[in-house]
Amino acid sequence: METVLAVERLSVYRGTHQVVHDVSFALEAGTDTALIGPNGAGKSTLVQALLGIIPWQSGDVSLLGRSIRAGKIPVSVRPQIAYLPQSFLFDRGIPMTVAEFVALGWGRPGISLPWRSRIARQRAVVQALTRVNACHLIHQSIGRLSGGETKRVLLAYCLVQPRRLLILDEAPAGLDYQAEAEFYHLLNQLKLNHGWTILQISHDLEMVSRFCDQVICLNRSIVCQGTPDVTLSIENLIAAYGPQFARYRHQH
Repeated sequence: METVLAVERLSVYRGTHQVVHDVSFALEAGTDTALIGPNGAGKSTLVQALLGIIPWQSGDVSLLGRSIRAGKIPVSVRPQIAYLPQSFLFDRGIPMTVAEFVALGWGRPGISLPWRSRIARQRAVVQALTRVNACHLIHQSIGRLSGGETKRVLLAYCLVQPRRLLILDEAPAGLDYQAEAEFYHLLNQLKLNHGWTILQISHDLEMVSRFCDQVICLNRSIVCQGTPDVTLSIENLIAAYGPQFARYRHQH
């Protein structure tokens, strides 16, 4: 099986404080891996380093077979990565439809595009929205979407171009239980039907257990990793979250 992302002994500092220490793991193609751990464990810092948002100080990262330097993801590789943040803030009064927003993920918008390219973009937008069961929203204003609808449209934005790796930082945050379950189910369908490789930060251990193939438990360094049935044992969760882990719940 192809390795999409390989991380070897990665360490990341914020100022003089080491937030991520000596982390190693690999993501195989077509798998969904959850990154879990207590608040302040370094999960978002790790993801931001992998995305090139912040530099790392030591270690090696290989992405889609290309060795990358800290903060220097090759231009040829970057379009194959999609990122979905925890929150997506925008002016809800902006006069933009769902179709216009999703089209931004396809490429540079504007009437200067040749007509064949405009047709190809329109077709890609419809296909992406169809894949996330949101085609009925195509003419809706993005400012009128519910939380669950917004998450689906953001996924469509990621889908409108072929991607190899999807990284999510608590993307279902703010959704109710039913909408969150639907979101995880949708991610699972994208993985199964389109071969997406997924790395997602999550606080919902129930959803992780139901939908993810692998789990990485992080508390500055990796406490444990493996399949959910092994990693989410009581002993491992106590080691990661402390003796009060049973009180730890999804806060959103």
